[in-house]
Amino acid sequence: MNIDIIGAGIGGLTTAIALEKKGIKTRVFEQAEQIKPVGAGIILANNAMQVYEKLGLRKIIEENGNPISSMNITKSNLKPLSRIDLSYFERRHNIKNIAIHRGKLQQILINRLKPTKIELNHKLTSIEKNTNDYSLKFENGNQIQSSIILGADGLNSIVRQNILPNNSIRNANQICWRGVTECELPIKFRNELNEAWGKSERFGFVQIAENKVYWYALKSFKKNKNEFSLNNLEQYFADYNSVIKDIIKSTKKEQINTAEISDLKPTSIWYKENVGLIGDSAHATTPNMGQGACQAIEDAFVLSECLNKYEITKAFSEYQKLRLPKAHQVVKASWLVGKMAHFKNPLLIGFRNQMLRLVPSSVNRKQNEQIFQLAEI
Repeated sequence: MNIDIIGAGIGGLTTAIALEKKGIKTRVFEQAEQIKPVGAGIILANNAMQVYEKLGLRKIIEENGNPISSMNITKSNLKPLSRIDLSYFERRHNIKNIAIHRGKLQQILINRLKPTKIELNHKLTSIEKNTNDYSLKFENGNQIQSSIILGADGLNSIVRQNILPNNSIRNANQICWRGVTECELPIKFRNELNEAWGKSERFGFVQIAENKVYWYALKSFKKNKNEFSLNNLEQYFADYNSVIKDIIKSTKKEQINTAEISDLKPTSIWYKENVGLIGDSAHATTPNMGQGACQAIEDAFVLSECLNKYEITKAFSEYQKLRLPKAHQVVKASWLVGKMAHFKNPLLIGFRNQMLRLVPSSVNRKQNEQIFQLAEI
């Protein structure tokens, strides 16, 4: 079996590693001319780290990242509203949750791929069905024949557009700034993620290595993201805790990435014949639960198991059956959390904060148990 993977992001690379481990050959095609370390961090929650444990990558990821034992929602002054204790899941699965630089993780995955070659500067333009296979055409003029294709090419997936054109991207009307900075956090914040909720905006930060902090900030907009300027970022969060203000101030403007927040409206079909979708191509989510990459990593594990166990059509069918309900649960929950976090009405904000305080830790634990549990194949 030979499989062509479109996209060398976290999901595509993890899938290639998982398939390689099963003895299944792959080729990986990436549209970028070179893979650069994007200035952003990523939290590999317990479910993702369980997959990397199976792939023999847990130790090297832990060595290059920072363990996180709690995730907190706070007020703008960093006074806690809700806390998810991750140490319970660390003990249960004997796996830590790791915050790491996205570029560092990507390089770890690339280094682990052995016979698999990543073809850079290969932006897919079209897929044509032939009698027995497919023709893949790329923007650089190259054309290849393929028998099995996996689309790991993100929210604006060309693979998805070719096989399932009737899908829609939803804009959350939120702008997001992301950055990484050299910063020494107070000791109490070094092994936890904190996300401070204010009035139609929020700010999150987490240590990803010694004296290195990844942060993100979001604001709601009415018409377009140009309502807000990166130059005014410090002003937007001037009323927040001094730790947050220091993080923003210490970050070089040219190293801050700006983007609009969108997701993919849940779709019930993830494959057509010998072409399948993984990660954001199938179920792009807003980043409000820190599960976007984690769900792609789960896809890689489940799909590789199915491809190893079943013939291709059955494999895609079983993969979709096992993964779709959970992935859609994450997409829907994340969308709701994003809206709730950006309440503007003071009465709604007060009600929201009170509800967050009153939710028992047992309820938070049960919800995360479902997210962290891997499918049985």
